[in-house]
Amino acid sequence: MSQYRPLSAVILAAGEGTRMRSGTPKVLHSLCGRAMLLHVIDALAALPLERIVVVVGHGAEQVTKTVQEQLATEVPVEFVEQRIQRGTGDAVSVALTAAGFDDLDAEDDLLVLPGDAPLVRAETLARLATEHRVADAAAAVLTANVGDPNGLGRVLRDKHGEVARIVEQVDASDDELAVTEVNTSIYCFRRTLLAPALRRLSPENAQGEYYLTDAIEVLRTAGHKVVALSADDPGEAIMVNDRAELAAAEQELRARINRHWMREGVTMVDPATTYVDASVELDPDVRLLPGTVLEGRTVVGTGSVIGPNVHLADVVVGERTTISFTVARDSEIGDDAQVGPFAYLRPGSRLGARAKIGTFVETKNADIGDGTKVPHLSYLGDADVGPESNLGAGTITANYDGTDKHRTRIGRGVHTGVHTSLRAPVELGDGAETGAGSVVTNDVPPNTLVKGVPARDAGPAHVPVREDDDGGAG
Repeated sequence: MSQYRPLSAVILAAGEGTRMRSGTPKVLHSLCGRAMLLHVIDALAALPLERIVVVVGHGAEQVTKTVQEQLATEVPVEFVEQRIQRGTGDAVSVALTAAGFDDLDAEDDLLVLPGDAPLVRAETLARLATEHRVADAAAAVLTANVGDPNGLGRVLRDKHGEVARIVEQVDASDDELAVTEVNTSIYCFRRTLLAPALRRLSPENAQGEYYLTDAIEVLRTAGHKVVALSADDPGEAIMVNDRAELAAAEQELRARINRHWMREGVTMVDPATTYVDASVELDPDVRLLPGTVLEGRTVVGTGSVIGPNVHLADVVVGERTTISFTVARDSEIGDDAQVGPFAYLRPGSRLGARAKIGTFVETKNADIGDGTKVPHLSYLGDADVGPESNLGAGTITANYDGTDKHRTRIGRGVHTGVHTSLRAPVELGDGAETGAGSVVTNDVPPNTLVKGVPARDAGPAHVPVREDDDGGAG
């Protein structure tokens, strides 16, 4: 076995991806809430790498910016632009011009893989690098045996069973097309041998490009050893070239994510209808019912029940909370809360512990205190609601005057009658109460009942709040 050599990686992400029929660069199409290219980087980041070099081309600025903003790795990531797309062999040649690859005599290894292979696992890449080093080879190729090799390069072996060369489908003969062992386009090379091999590539092929696959035959012809590692899961060989393949890759990735969380103690009643992004965090004993969609930086605390038919995006959910038939974005929901059915929490909503947001209630940029109940048919926008209050059906905050948004403040232990309208800016003091149909246009003192249109003082509240009680909400 050869001695340890530093390991780096090159990701080929310069292609236009015309079959996607999209203005978005192919490698930025999302799977499970994360760009395809970032899934590849995530797999590499689990390895002890010196650096990752991403070769960009089509949409280079957009690709670079997206990756830099969403990186979740401490491994240095560099970008090199392939200004003219002349094939994968040329792309790797461009990558070798990156800083850190200028020492021609340095002994190191180089993983090379496409940016449209989001299903490759870190464990598989580690095995490939290990196989490469144990065999002291010039190159190691990750292959897969698939039932339908259409569109993929075929791995051709010599009479001894060794890898002889790789032929692209458009250049293959009928006999070669019958081969079912395919190239995944994932390799590990000895860099000092790869660089001269790339200089010997020729564009004499059906596509007029410099194929990286031809470097395998060049190395073999020069007498160097090339080995192959067959992927345990042929699904890792999936490269995304169109929307159908994108959907297939997403389905497999979601299944992996669901299996992971179920093994971590999360119950999924119907995994096939449960969609959890790669960035979501779930505690043990969470229960997800059918139709649940969890996106972005959503976090769900232990004992909570989510679903059925709930869509949460960037929402933090406390422990023992139940949410059903609800959409929520950029919000926080405390412990032991109840949300839904048919609630809509817009960005900036925050629910305290034991709070209840019920049927057909909408909130936006609203802070709802501990134990407060908003059971049905209400809108709370730009509002602060104190603890242990109870807002009757149809209570709304009229926060927009046609030009500006204004804030409503509702104190502790407040009770509003059905169809109360609060014209912001307005404040209801602790223990205040409104009659049914009231339109509140002026501040209401603590422990005061107001009625009418516009609402006027009608005496003391029926259940005044003392400084030492909890508001008495029912």
